[in-house]
Amino acid sequence: MNLTFSQEELEFRDQIRRVFENEFPDDIRVQRDSGVTISPDDQVRFQKWLFERGWSAVNWPKEYGGTGWTPVQKYLFMQELAEVNAPDIVPFGLSMVGPVIYTFGNDDQKQRFLPDILESNVWWCQGYSEPGSGSDLASLKTRADLDGDHYVVNGTKTWTTLAQHADWIFCLVRTNSDVARRQEGISFVLVDMNSPGVSVKPIITIEGEHEVNEVHFEDVRVPVTNLVGEEGKGWTYGKVLLQHERTNIAAVHHSKFRLRRLREQAERSVRGATPLVQNPSFMRKLAAVEVELKALEFTELRTLAAVSAGKAPGPESSILKFVGTEIQQAIDELYVDAAGYYALPFVPEQYAPDFARDERIGEGNETRASSRYFNFRKASIYGGSNEIQKNIVAKHVLGL
Repeated sequence: MNLTFSQEELEFRDQIRRVFENEFPDDIRVQRDSGVTISPDDQVRFQKWLFERGWSAVNWPKEYGGTGWTPVQKYLFMQELAEVNAPDIVPFGLSMVGPVIYTFGNDDQKQRFLPDILESNVWWCQGYSEPGSGSDLASLKTRADLDGDHYVVNGTKTWTTLAQHADWIFCLVRTNSDVARRQEGISFVLVDMNSPGVSVKPIITIEGEHEVNEVHFEDVRVPVTNLVGEEGKGWTYGKVLLQHERTNIAAVHHSKFRLRRLREQAERSVRGATPLVQNPSFMRKLAAVEVELKALEFTELRTLAAVSAGKAPGPESSILKFVGTEIQQAIDELYVDAAGYYALPFVPEQYAPDFARDERIGEGNETRASSRYFNFRKASIYGGSNEIQKNIVAKHVLGL
């Protein structure tokens, strides 16, 4: 594996960097640097800013309006995206359902859905997990029964991220129960969230935020034309989507950025206290996470080299997922350690109902440390729990 970038690749990186340094929206930069959660409107504005520069669909081929970049160029772009502390691109449209549609969808679906996904005109969410079907997704029970030229959908999806903002949801649904294996008889359908019978119930997570939801379907009529690919092949399409999702979940670039910020923070004295860099216990833990992250980065680069050679992501996406999320959680713990008292997560709502949005204790981002810590307990579960990913690695890598 060649770990050096060509002159052309370095020039590409420098070009991306100059644009971020000179054109990135200042108000969004300020919000991100201060730890404020940006609004859905600002999120869409940021993604449209990327679209205007031809950067919104990093993984899409040119024929569908994507960048057509090489794997190395994608890697360098994501690195610069992290360095400027830009918002995460909401993945459900651009990174997840979009590639499924242009890979398995028909021409009408591509013309109907891809332009709006590309330009971030439509907000998508993901309907996979159910109250009784999480890591064991093949046991899903949401049904889609054929009735003329429509499917009638009944069931519930849960942990649906940002469904409260979504215009559309892509779902795995059961269209046939008379099958030899549970993975069969599952189909991939696209549902308009404004359809009669769709309702969204908020789930407030432990840190007090409304990020995830339950989505209920009661006799929701979905045109057969919204079936992607073949009926009963949804499990195959869903697995392709999840392989790319797990690779992205590793978020190596963001972890590098956060660790560098933490080391810079550790070198400063806060209110006259001894800088954390002089605390051997803290610095040992910080160094240990840095070593783990460097090892994961090399794994990501090996995966990048394989993709560059024409190989699709395989079991290594599971390694990236579970190691990447464990490192993210370790970094969260270090931020809480560094914040100390100022990591106080929140005041009970009856005393300060707006605390999660506005109030701070201390001097800045410290008061977000515990909120992120609690929120990202989920990282080792979403995208396929880490226990399941380790089973995949045991089977397909170790042959156990």
